[in-house]
Amino acid sequence: MTAASEDLADFPDGDLARLAELHGVATSYSPAPGRDVPVPASAVAAALAALGVDAAGPAAVRTALAARERELRERLLPPTLVHWAGDPQGPAALAALPPGSRLRIETEQGDERDAAGELPLGVHRVTALAPDGRTGHAHLVVAPDRLPAPPGRSYGLLVQLYSLLSRRSWGMGDLGDLAELAGWAARTAGAGFVQVNPLHAAVPGAPTDPSPYRPSSRRFPDPVHLRIEDIPEYAYVTDRERPAALLERAERLRADVLDKGALIDRDAVWELKREALETVLRVPLPPGRQAAYDAFRAAHGQALDDHATWYALAEIHGADWQRWPSALRDPRSAETARARAELSERVEFHARLAWLTDVQLRAAQRAAREAGMPVGIVHDLAVGVHPVGADAWAQQDVFAAGTSVGAPPDAFNARGQDWGLPPWRPDRLATSGYAPYRELLRALFRYAGALRIDHVMGLFRLWWVPQGSPPTGGTYVRYDADAMLAILALEATRAGAVVIGEDLGTVEPGVRETLARRGVLGTSVLWFERDWDGDGHPLPPDRWRADCLATATTHDLPPTAARLTGDHVDLRDRLGLLTRPAPEERAEATADTAEWLALLGSLGLLDLTAAGPPGSDEEEEIRAVHRFLLRTPARLIGVWLPDGVGDRRPQNLPGTWDQYPNWRLPIADREGRPVPLEELTASPRLRALLRVFEQVGDG
Repeated sequence: MTAASEDLADFPDGDLARLAELHGVATSYSPAPGRDVPVPASAVAAALAALGVDAAGPAAVRTALAARERELRERLLPPTLVHWAGDPQGPAALAALPPGSRLRIETEQGDERDAAGELPLGVHRVTALAPDGRTGHAHLVVAPDRLPAPPGRSYGLLVQLYSLLSRRSWGMGDLGDLAELAGWAARTAGAGFVQVNPLHAAVPGAPTDPSPYRPSSRRFPDPVHLRIEDIPEYAYVTDRERPAALLERAERLRADVLDKGALIDRDAVWELKREALETVLRVPLPPGRQAAYDAFRAAHGQALDDHATWYALAEIHGADWQRWPSALRDPRSAETARARAELSERVEFHARLAWLTDVQLRAAQRAAREAGMPVGIVHDLAVGVHPVGADAWAQQDVFAAGTSVGAPPDAFNARGQDWGLPPWRPDRLATSGYAPYRELLRALFRYAGALRIDHVMGLFRLWWVPQGSPPTGGTYVRYDADAMLAILALEATRAGAVVIGEDLGTVEPGVRETLARRGVLGTSVLWFERDWDGDGHPLPPDRWRADCLATATTHDLPPTAARLTGDHVDLRDRLGLLTRPAPEERAEATADTAEWLALLGSLGLLDLTAAGPPGSDEEEEIRAVHRFLLRTPARLIGVWLPDGVGDRRPQNLPGTWDQYPNWRLPIADREGRPVPLEELTASPRLRALLRVFEQVGDG
């Protein structure tokens, strides 16, 4: 009999529950206050197995439990300790050392101390020697008490970068377009930031997974976003016929999307840019740029070598490293080292692409700040990586094999969710002093004015789904939130960057309060802000939280025009996604919208008696929605850029795959006609919406 066929009660004396508790694995969860749902023993055993703990039956559980209890009893220090600057009490584990223990601390800065005392910010190494001869080692994270706060109140634009085409981009929005949008929004409309989708490196191959939330790597950006003409070496390509031919093809790709109604074809764009880059990268770097590239390589070291090696190997063996020759599945094998040497030109090519993209990302942030944005570009950190991608290959020791991240059943999805992303092992993170997490944050903060963390609740716990099981067969695994937040505070402070947590949906009690205590802003979306603990009516603006990014919608929700007109219900009806009869859905949506509009009217933000030509009411209602957001105390206010031209289509429709063109739509007007950046910035409708925020800095 194995754990897969047992209930928790089948294990004597609660052994499995006790073992799970000691490893941070939940045996139940609460989808709602007062309701406790047990998880299957198979899920608990699978999570423990992914943590390297054998729980396949009562005998194995007893053995593992005894070993874990002995380990905790005998160890002097946990692998990672946290000290928040300003806290008069040091880490409890240091205070609990046996009397007479000696401490030696090697700081991140390289000096040594013989007592904790006042330590600089950083991740330090602690060695403890007990009188009985036991020795303990730990990483000590000394972090600022809070993350940086936004520099005053501001508003900004939210946009999926691929959707932001200009008359210069090659079939999808690029980093040149991002810099142009930021410069325009800051100088002409007083915007303080532009928030974009994750720009992480994608898994190569055709068709590529279009979702920016399932990347190959979160540590390095995707070169598909490069503006080729902005690479200095482009001007020195000697064969001028080649760039000219590529530009002609780029013009056709762009025209297909902007003028002929085609979907954005990321694969075609990348194939064209890859050809261009093969030519551009043959031009030698001048001394100054060569030095900058060398510094980039040195700064990223093994991580960049692994990343570039994976892409070089993927060109030969395909993108799924789990199907590569067995020796190459190990990034540290002798065969992989030989392959890296044999493919040195391709490794160099992909390393250069990472650097070039990093350069243009930093240029976009620099352009935003020089234009007057107090925050600049807000980048998005996806919750995980693709199981067959570069990070999963290079960091196998940190990922939990045989599991993926998801969500348990809730009011919005009765079957739960499986996102197909392997989770980090909390034990391996702690043992390494959170090195993979630190390196990831440091890489992103190089070019981010702020960072949005998708599913920020994952800093506390994640729902692990065993391979082959439905999402209902998963369980929560806990992370050391104190350490995760301390590392985040440390790296954000060093970068001077704001952090926004996406905390929508079901959130464990106490999480929002802890995040707010440490200075992580939340996310508040208008349509979800109701008095859920009271009468259920829309929450008036003075009752909104201040420490948040307030928006009318997101990339996963209907644009505001669709919400106001009910088009979002019609879309889901056409695609067969409704769970109730369409008239019921429409009636509920209409009532919801009417209730919000009534509140806007009662606050004097919308004249409900006014009449005008077709379309004028919709535009005024969208402006009123944003006047309402401005009336809240929210520190940051986001404007979904497609709302500025009346786009009806969501960029992503959860629950669909082939039925809807997720992540492939250009920004369009109310008739569905694509609107390039040049027309966006000249749009009277967009300008009228942004005039709502003329006095935002005074709020």
